[in-house]
Amino acid sequence: MTESTTSPNDFRCGYVALVGAPNAGKSTLMNALLGMKISIVTSKPQTTRKRVLGFHTGEAHQIIFIDTPGLIKPRYVLQEAMVTSAHAAIAEADASCFLLDADRALERGEVVPEGLLDLFRQAGKPVFAVITKSDLIGDKQRMLPLMARLLEAYPFAAVIPISSVEKQGLDGLLGELEQVMPIGPPMYPDDQLSDAPERFFVSEIIREKIFEQFRQEVPYATEVFIAEYREEEERDYISAEIIVERDSQKRIIIGNKGAAIKAIGTAARIDIEEFLQRRVYLDLHVRIREGWRDNEAWVRRLGY
Repeated sequence: MTESTTSPNDFRCGYVALVGAPNAGKSTLMNALLGMKISIVTSKPQTTRKRVLGFHTGEAHQIIFIDTPGLIKPRYVLQEAMVTSAHAAIAEADASCFLLDADRALERGEVVPEGLLDLFRQAGKPVFAVITKSDLIGDKQRMLPLMARLLEAYPFAAVIPISSVEKQGLDGLLGELEQVMPIGPPMYPDDQLSDAPERFFVSEIIREKIFEQFRQEVPYATEVFIAEYREEEERDYISAEIIVERDSQKRIIIGNKGAAIKAIGTAARIDIEEFLQRRVYLDLHVRIREGWRDNEAWVRRLGY
């Protein structure tokens, strides 16, 4: 990690965990705060599987956001690892943001799951309730009872309605978070947005295209492993393996005469080249690893 030697004495730097249910808007919020797509985003729940760090550096702060998998009741080893990762982020961070979808919370009368409240209490750090997608609520007065219920449920440092898409409330959220960060120098250069390697972002982009192209169980049964990454003079060579659990899933991913995997490769290559700012040759293969999601050894091997 690189520390700045020119930081003011009151510079603040710390970690903020973004937690909440699937599709609460955690990845969208982090991308909006950073001004660049760091976490993949799709309309399907449980798109985020691994913790992703994103750095927001201002004149007087560096906030290291931890984008976490959605909080669910795990059904297999992979989901257990995902939930454990989110729980660990709450314990390790200097503050947490609990995100909840405004429309869904109003419709279902949701507040905060008791198990999550216990984690907040155990961590003993400031927690902000962030009501996302507030731009979709026509009458903003409807959110007042929700905000009151949240404050009754837990002593949140603040309850902040935002819209990541419309960039509403983001400056206010950053200002609140800066105030609770510990005083200290930045841990990363001010032009760095994440510590993840290029291989990670490439695999995530491919996985995003799979989530966008397929429905039901297929996206959730897949993982992407970068088998080879070579930087060459004219373009980078990337060989990626799409891991599935069954032969039927492999046939779906490949598609009729290879049409589906070609579409994945084309869409992924465009985004990868835009992200890396250089040309790439993307070589995709599909591999069957039966029951990998419920196999602890495979889950660990794939980076969870």
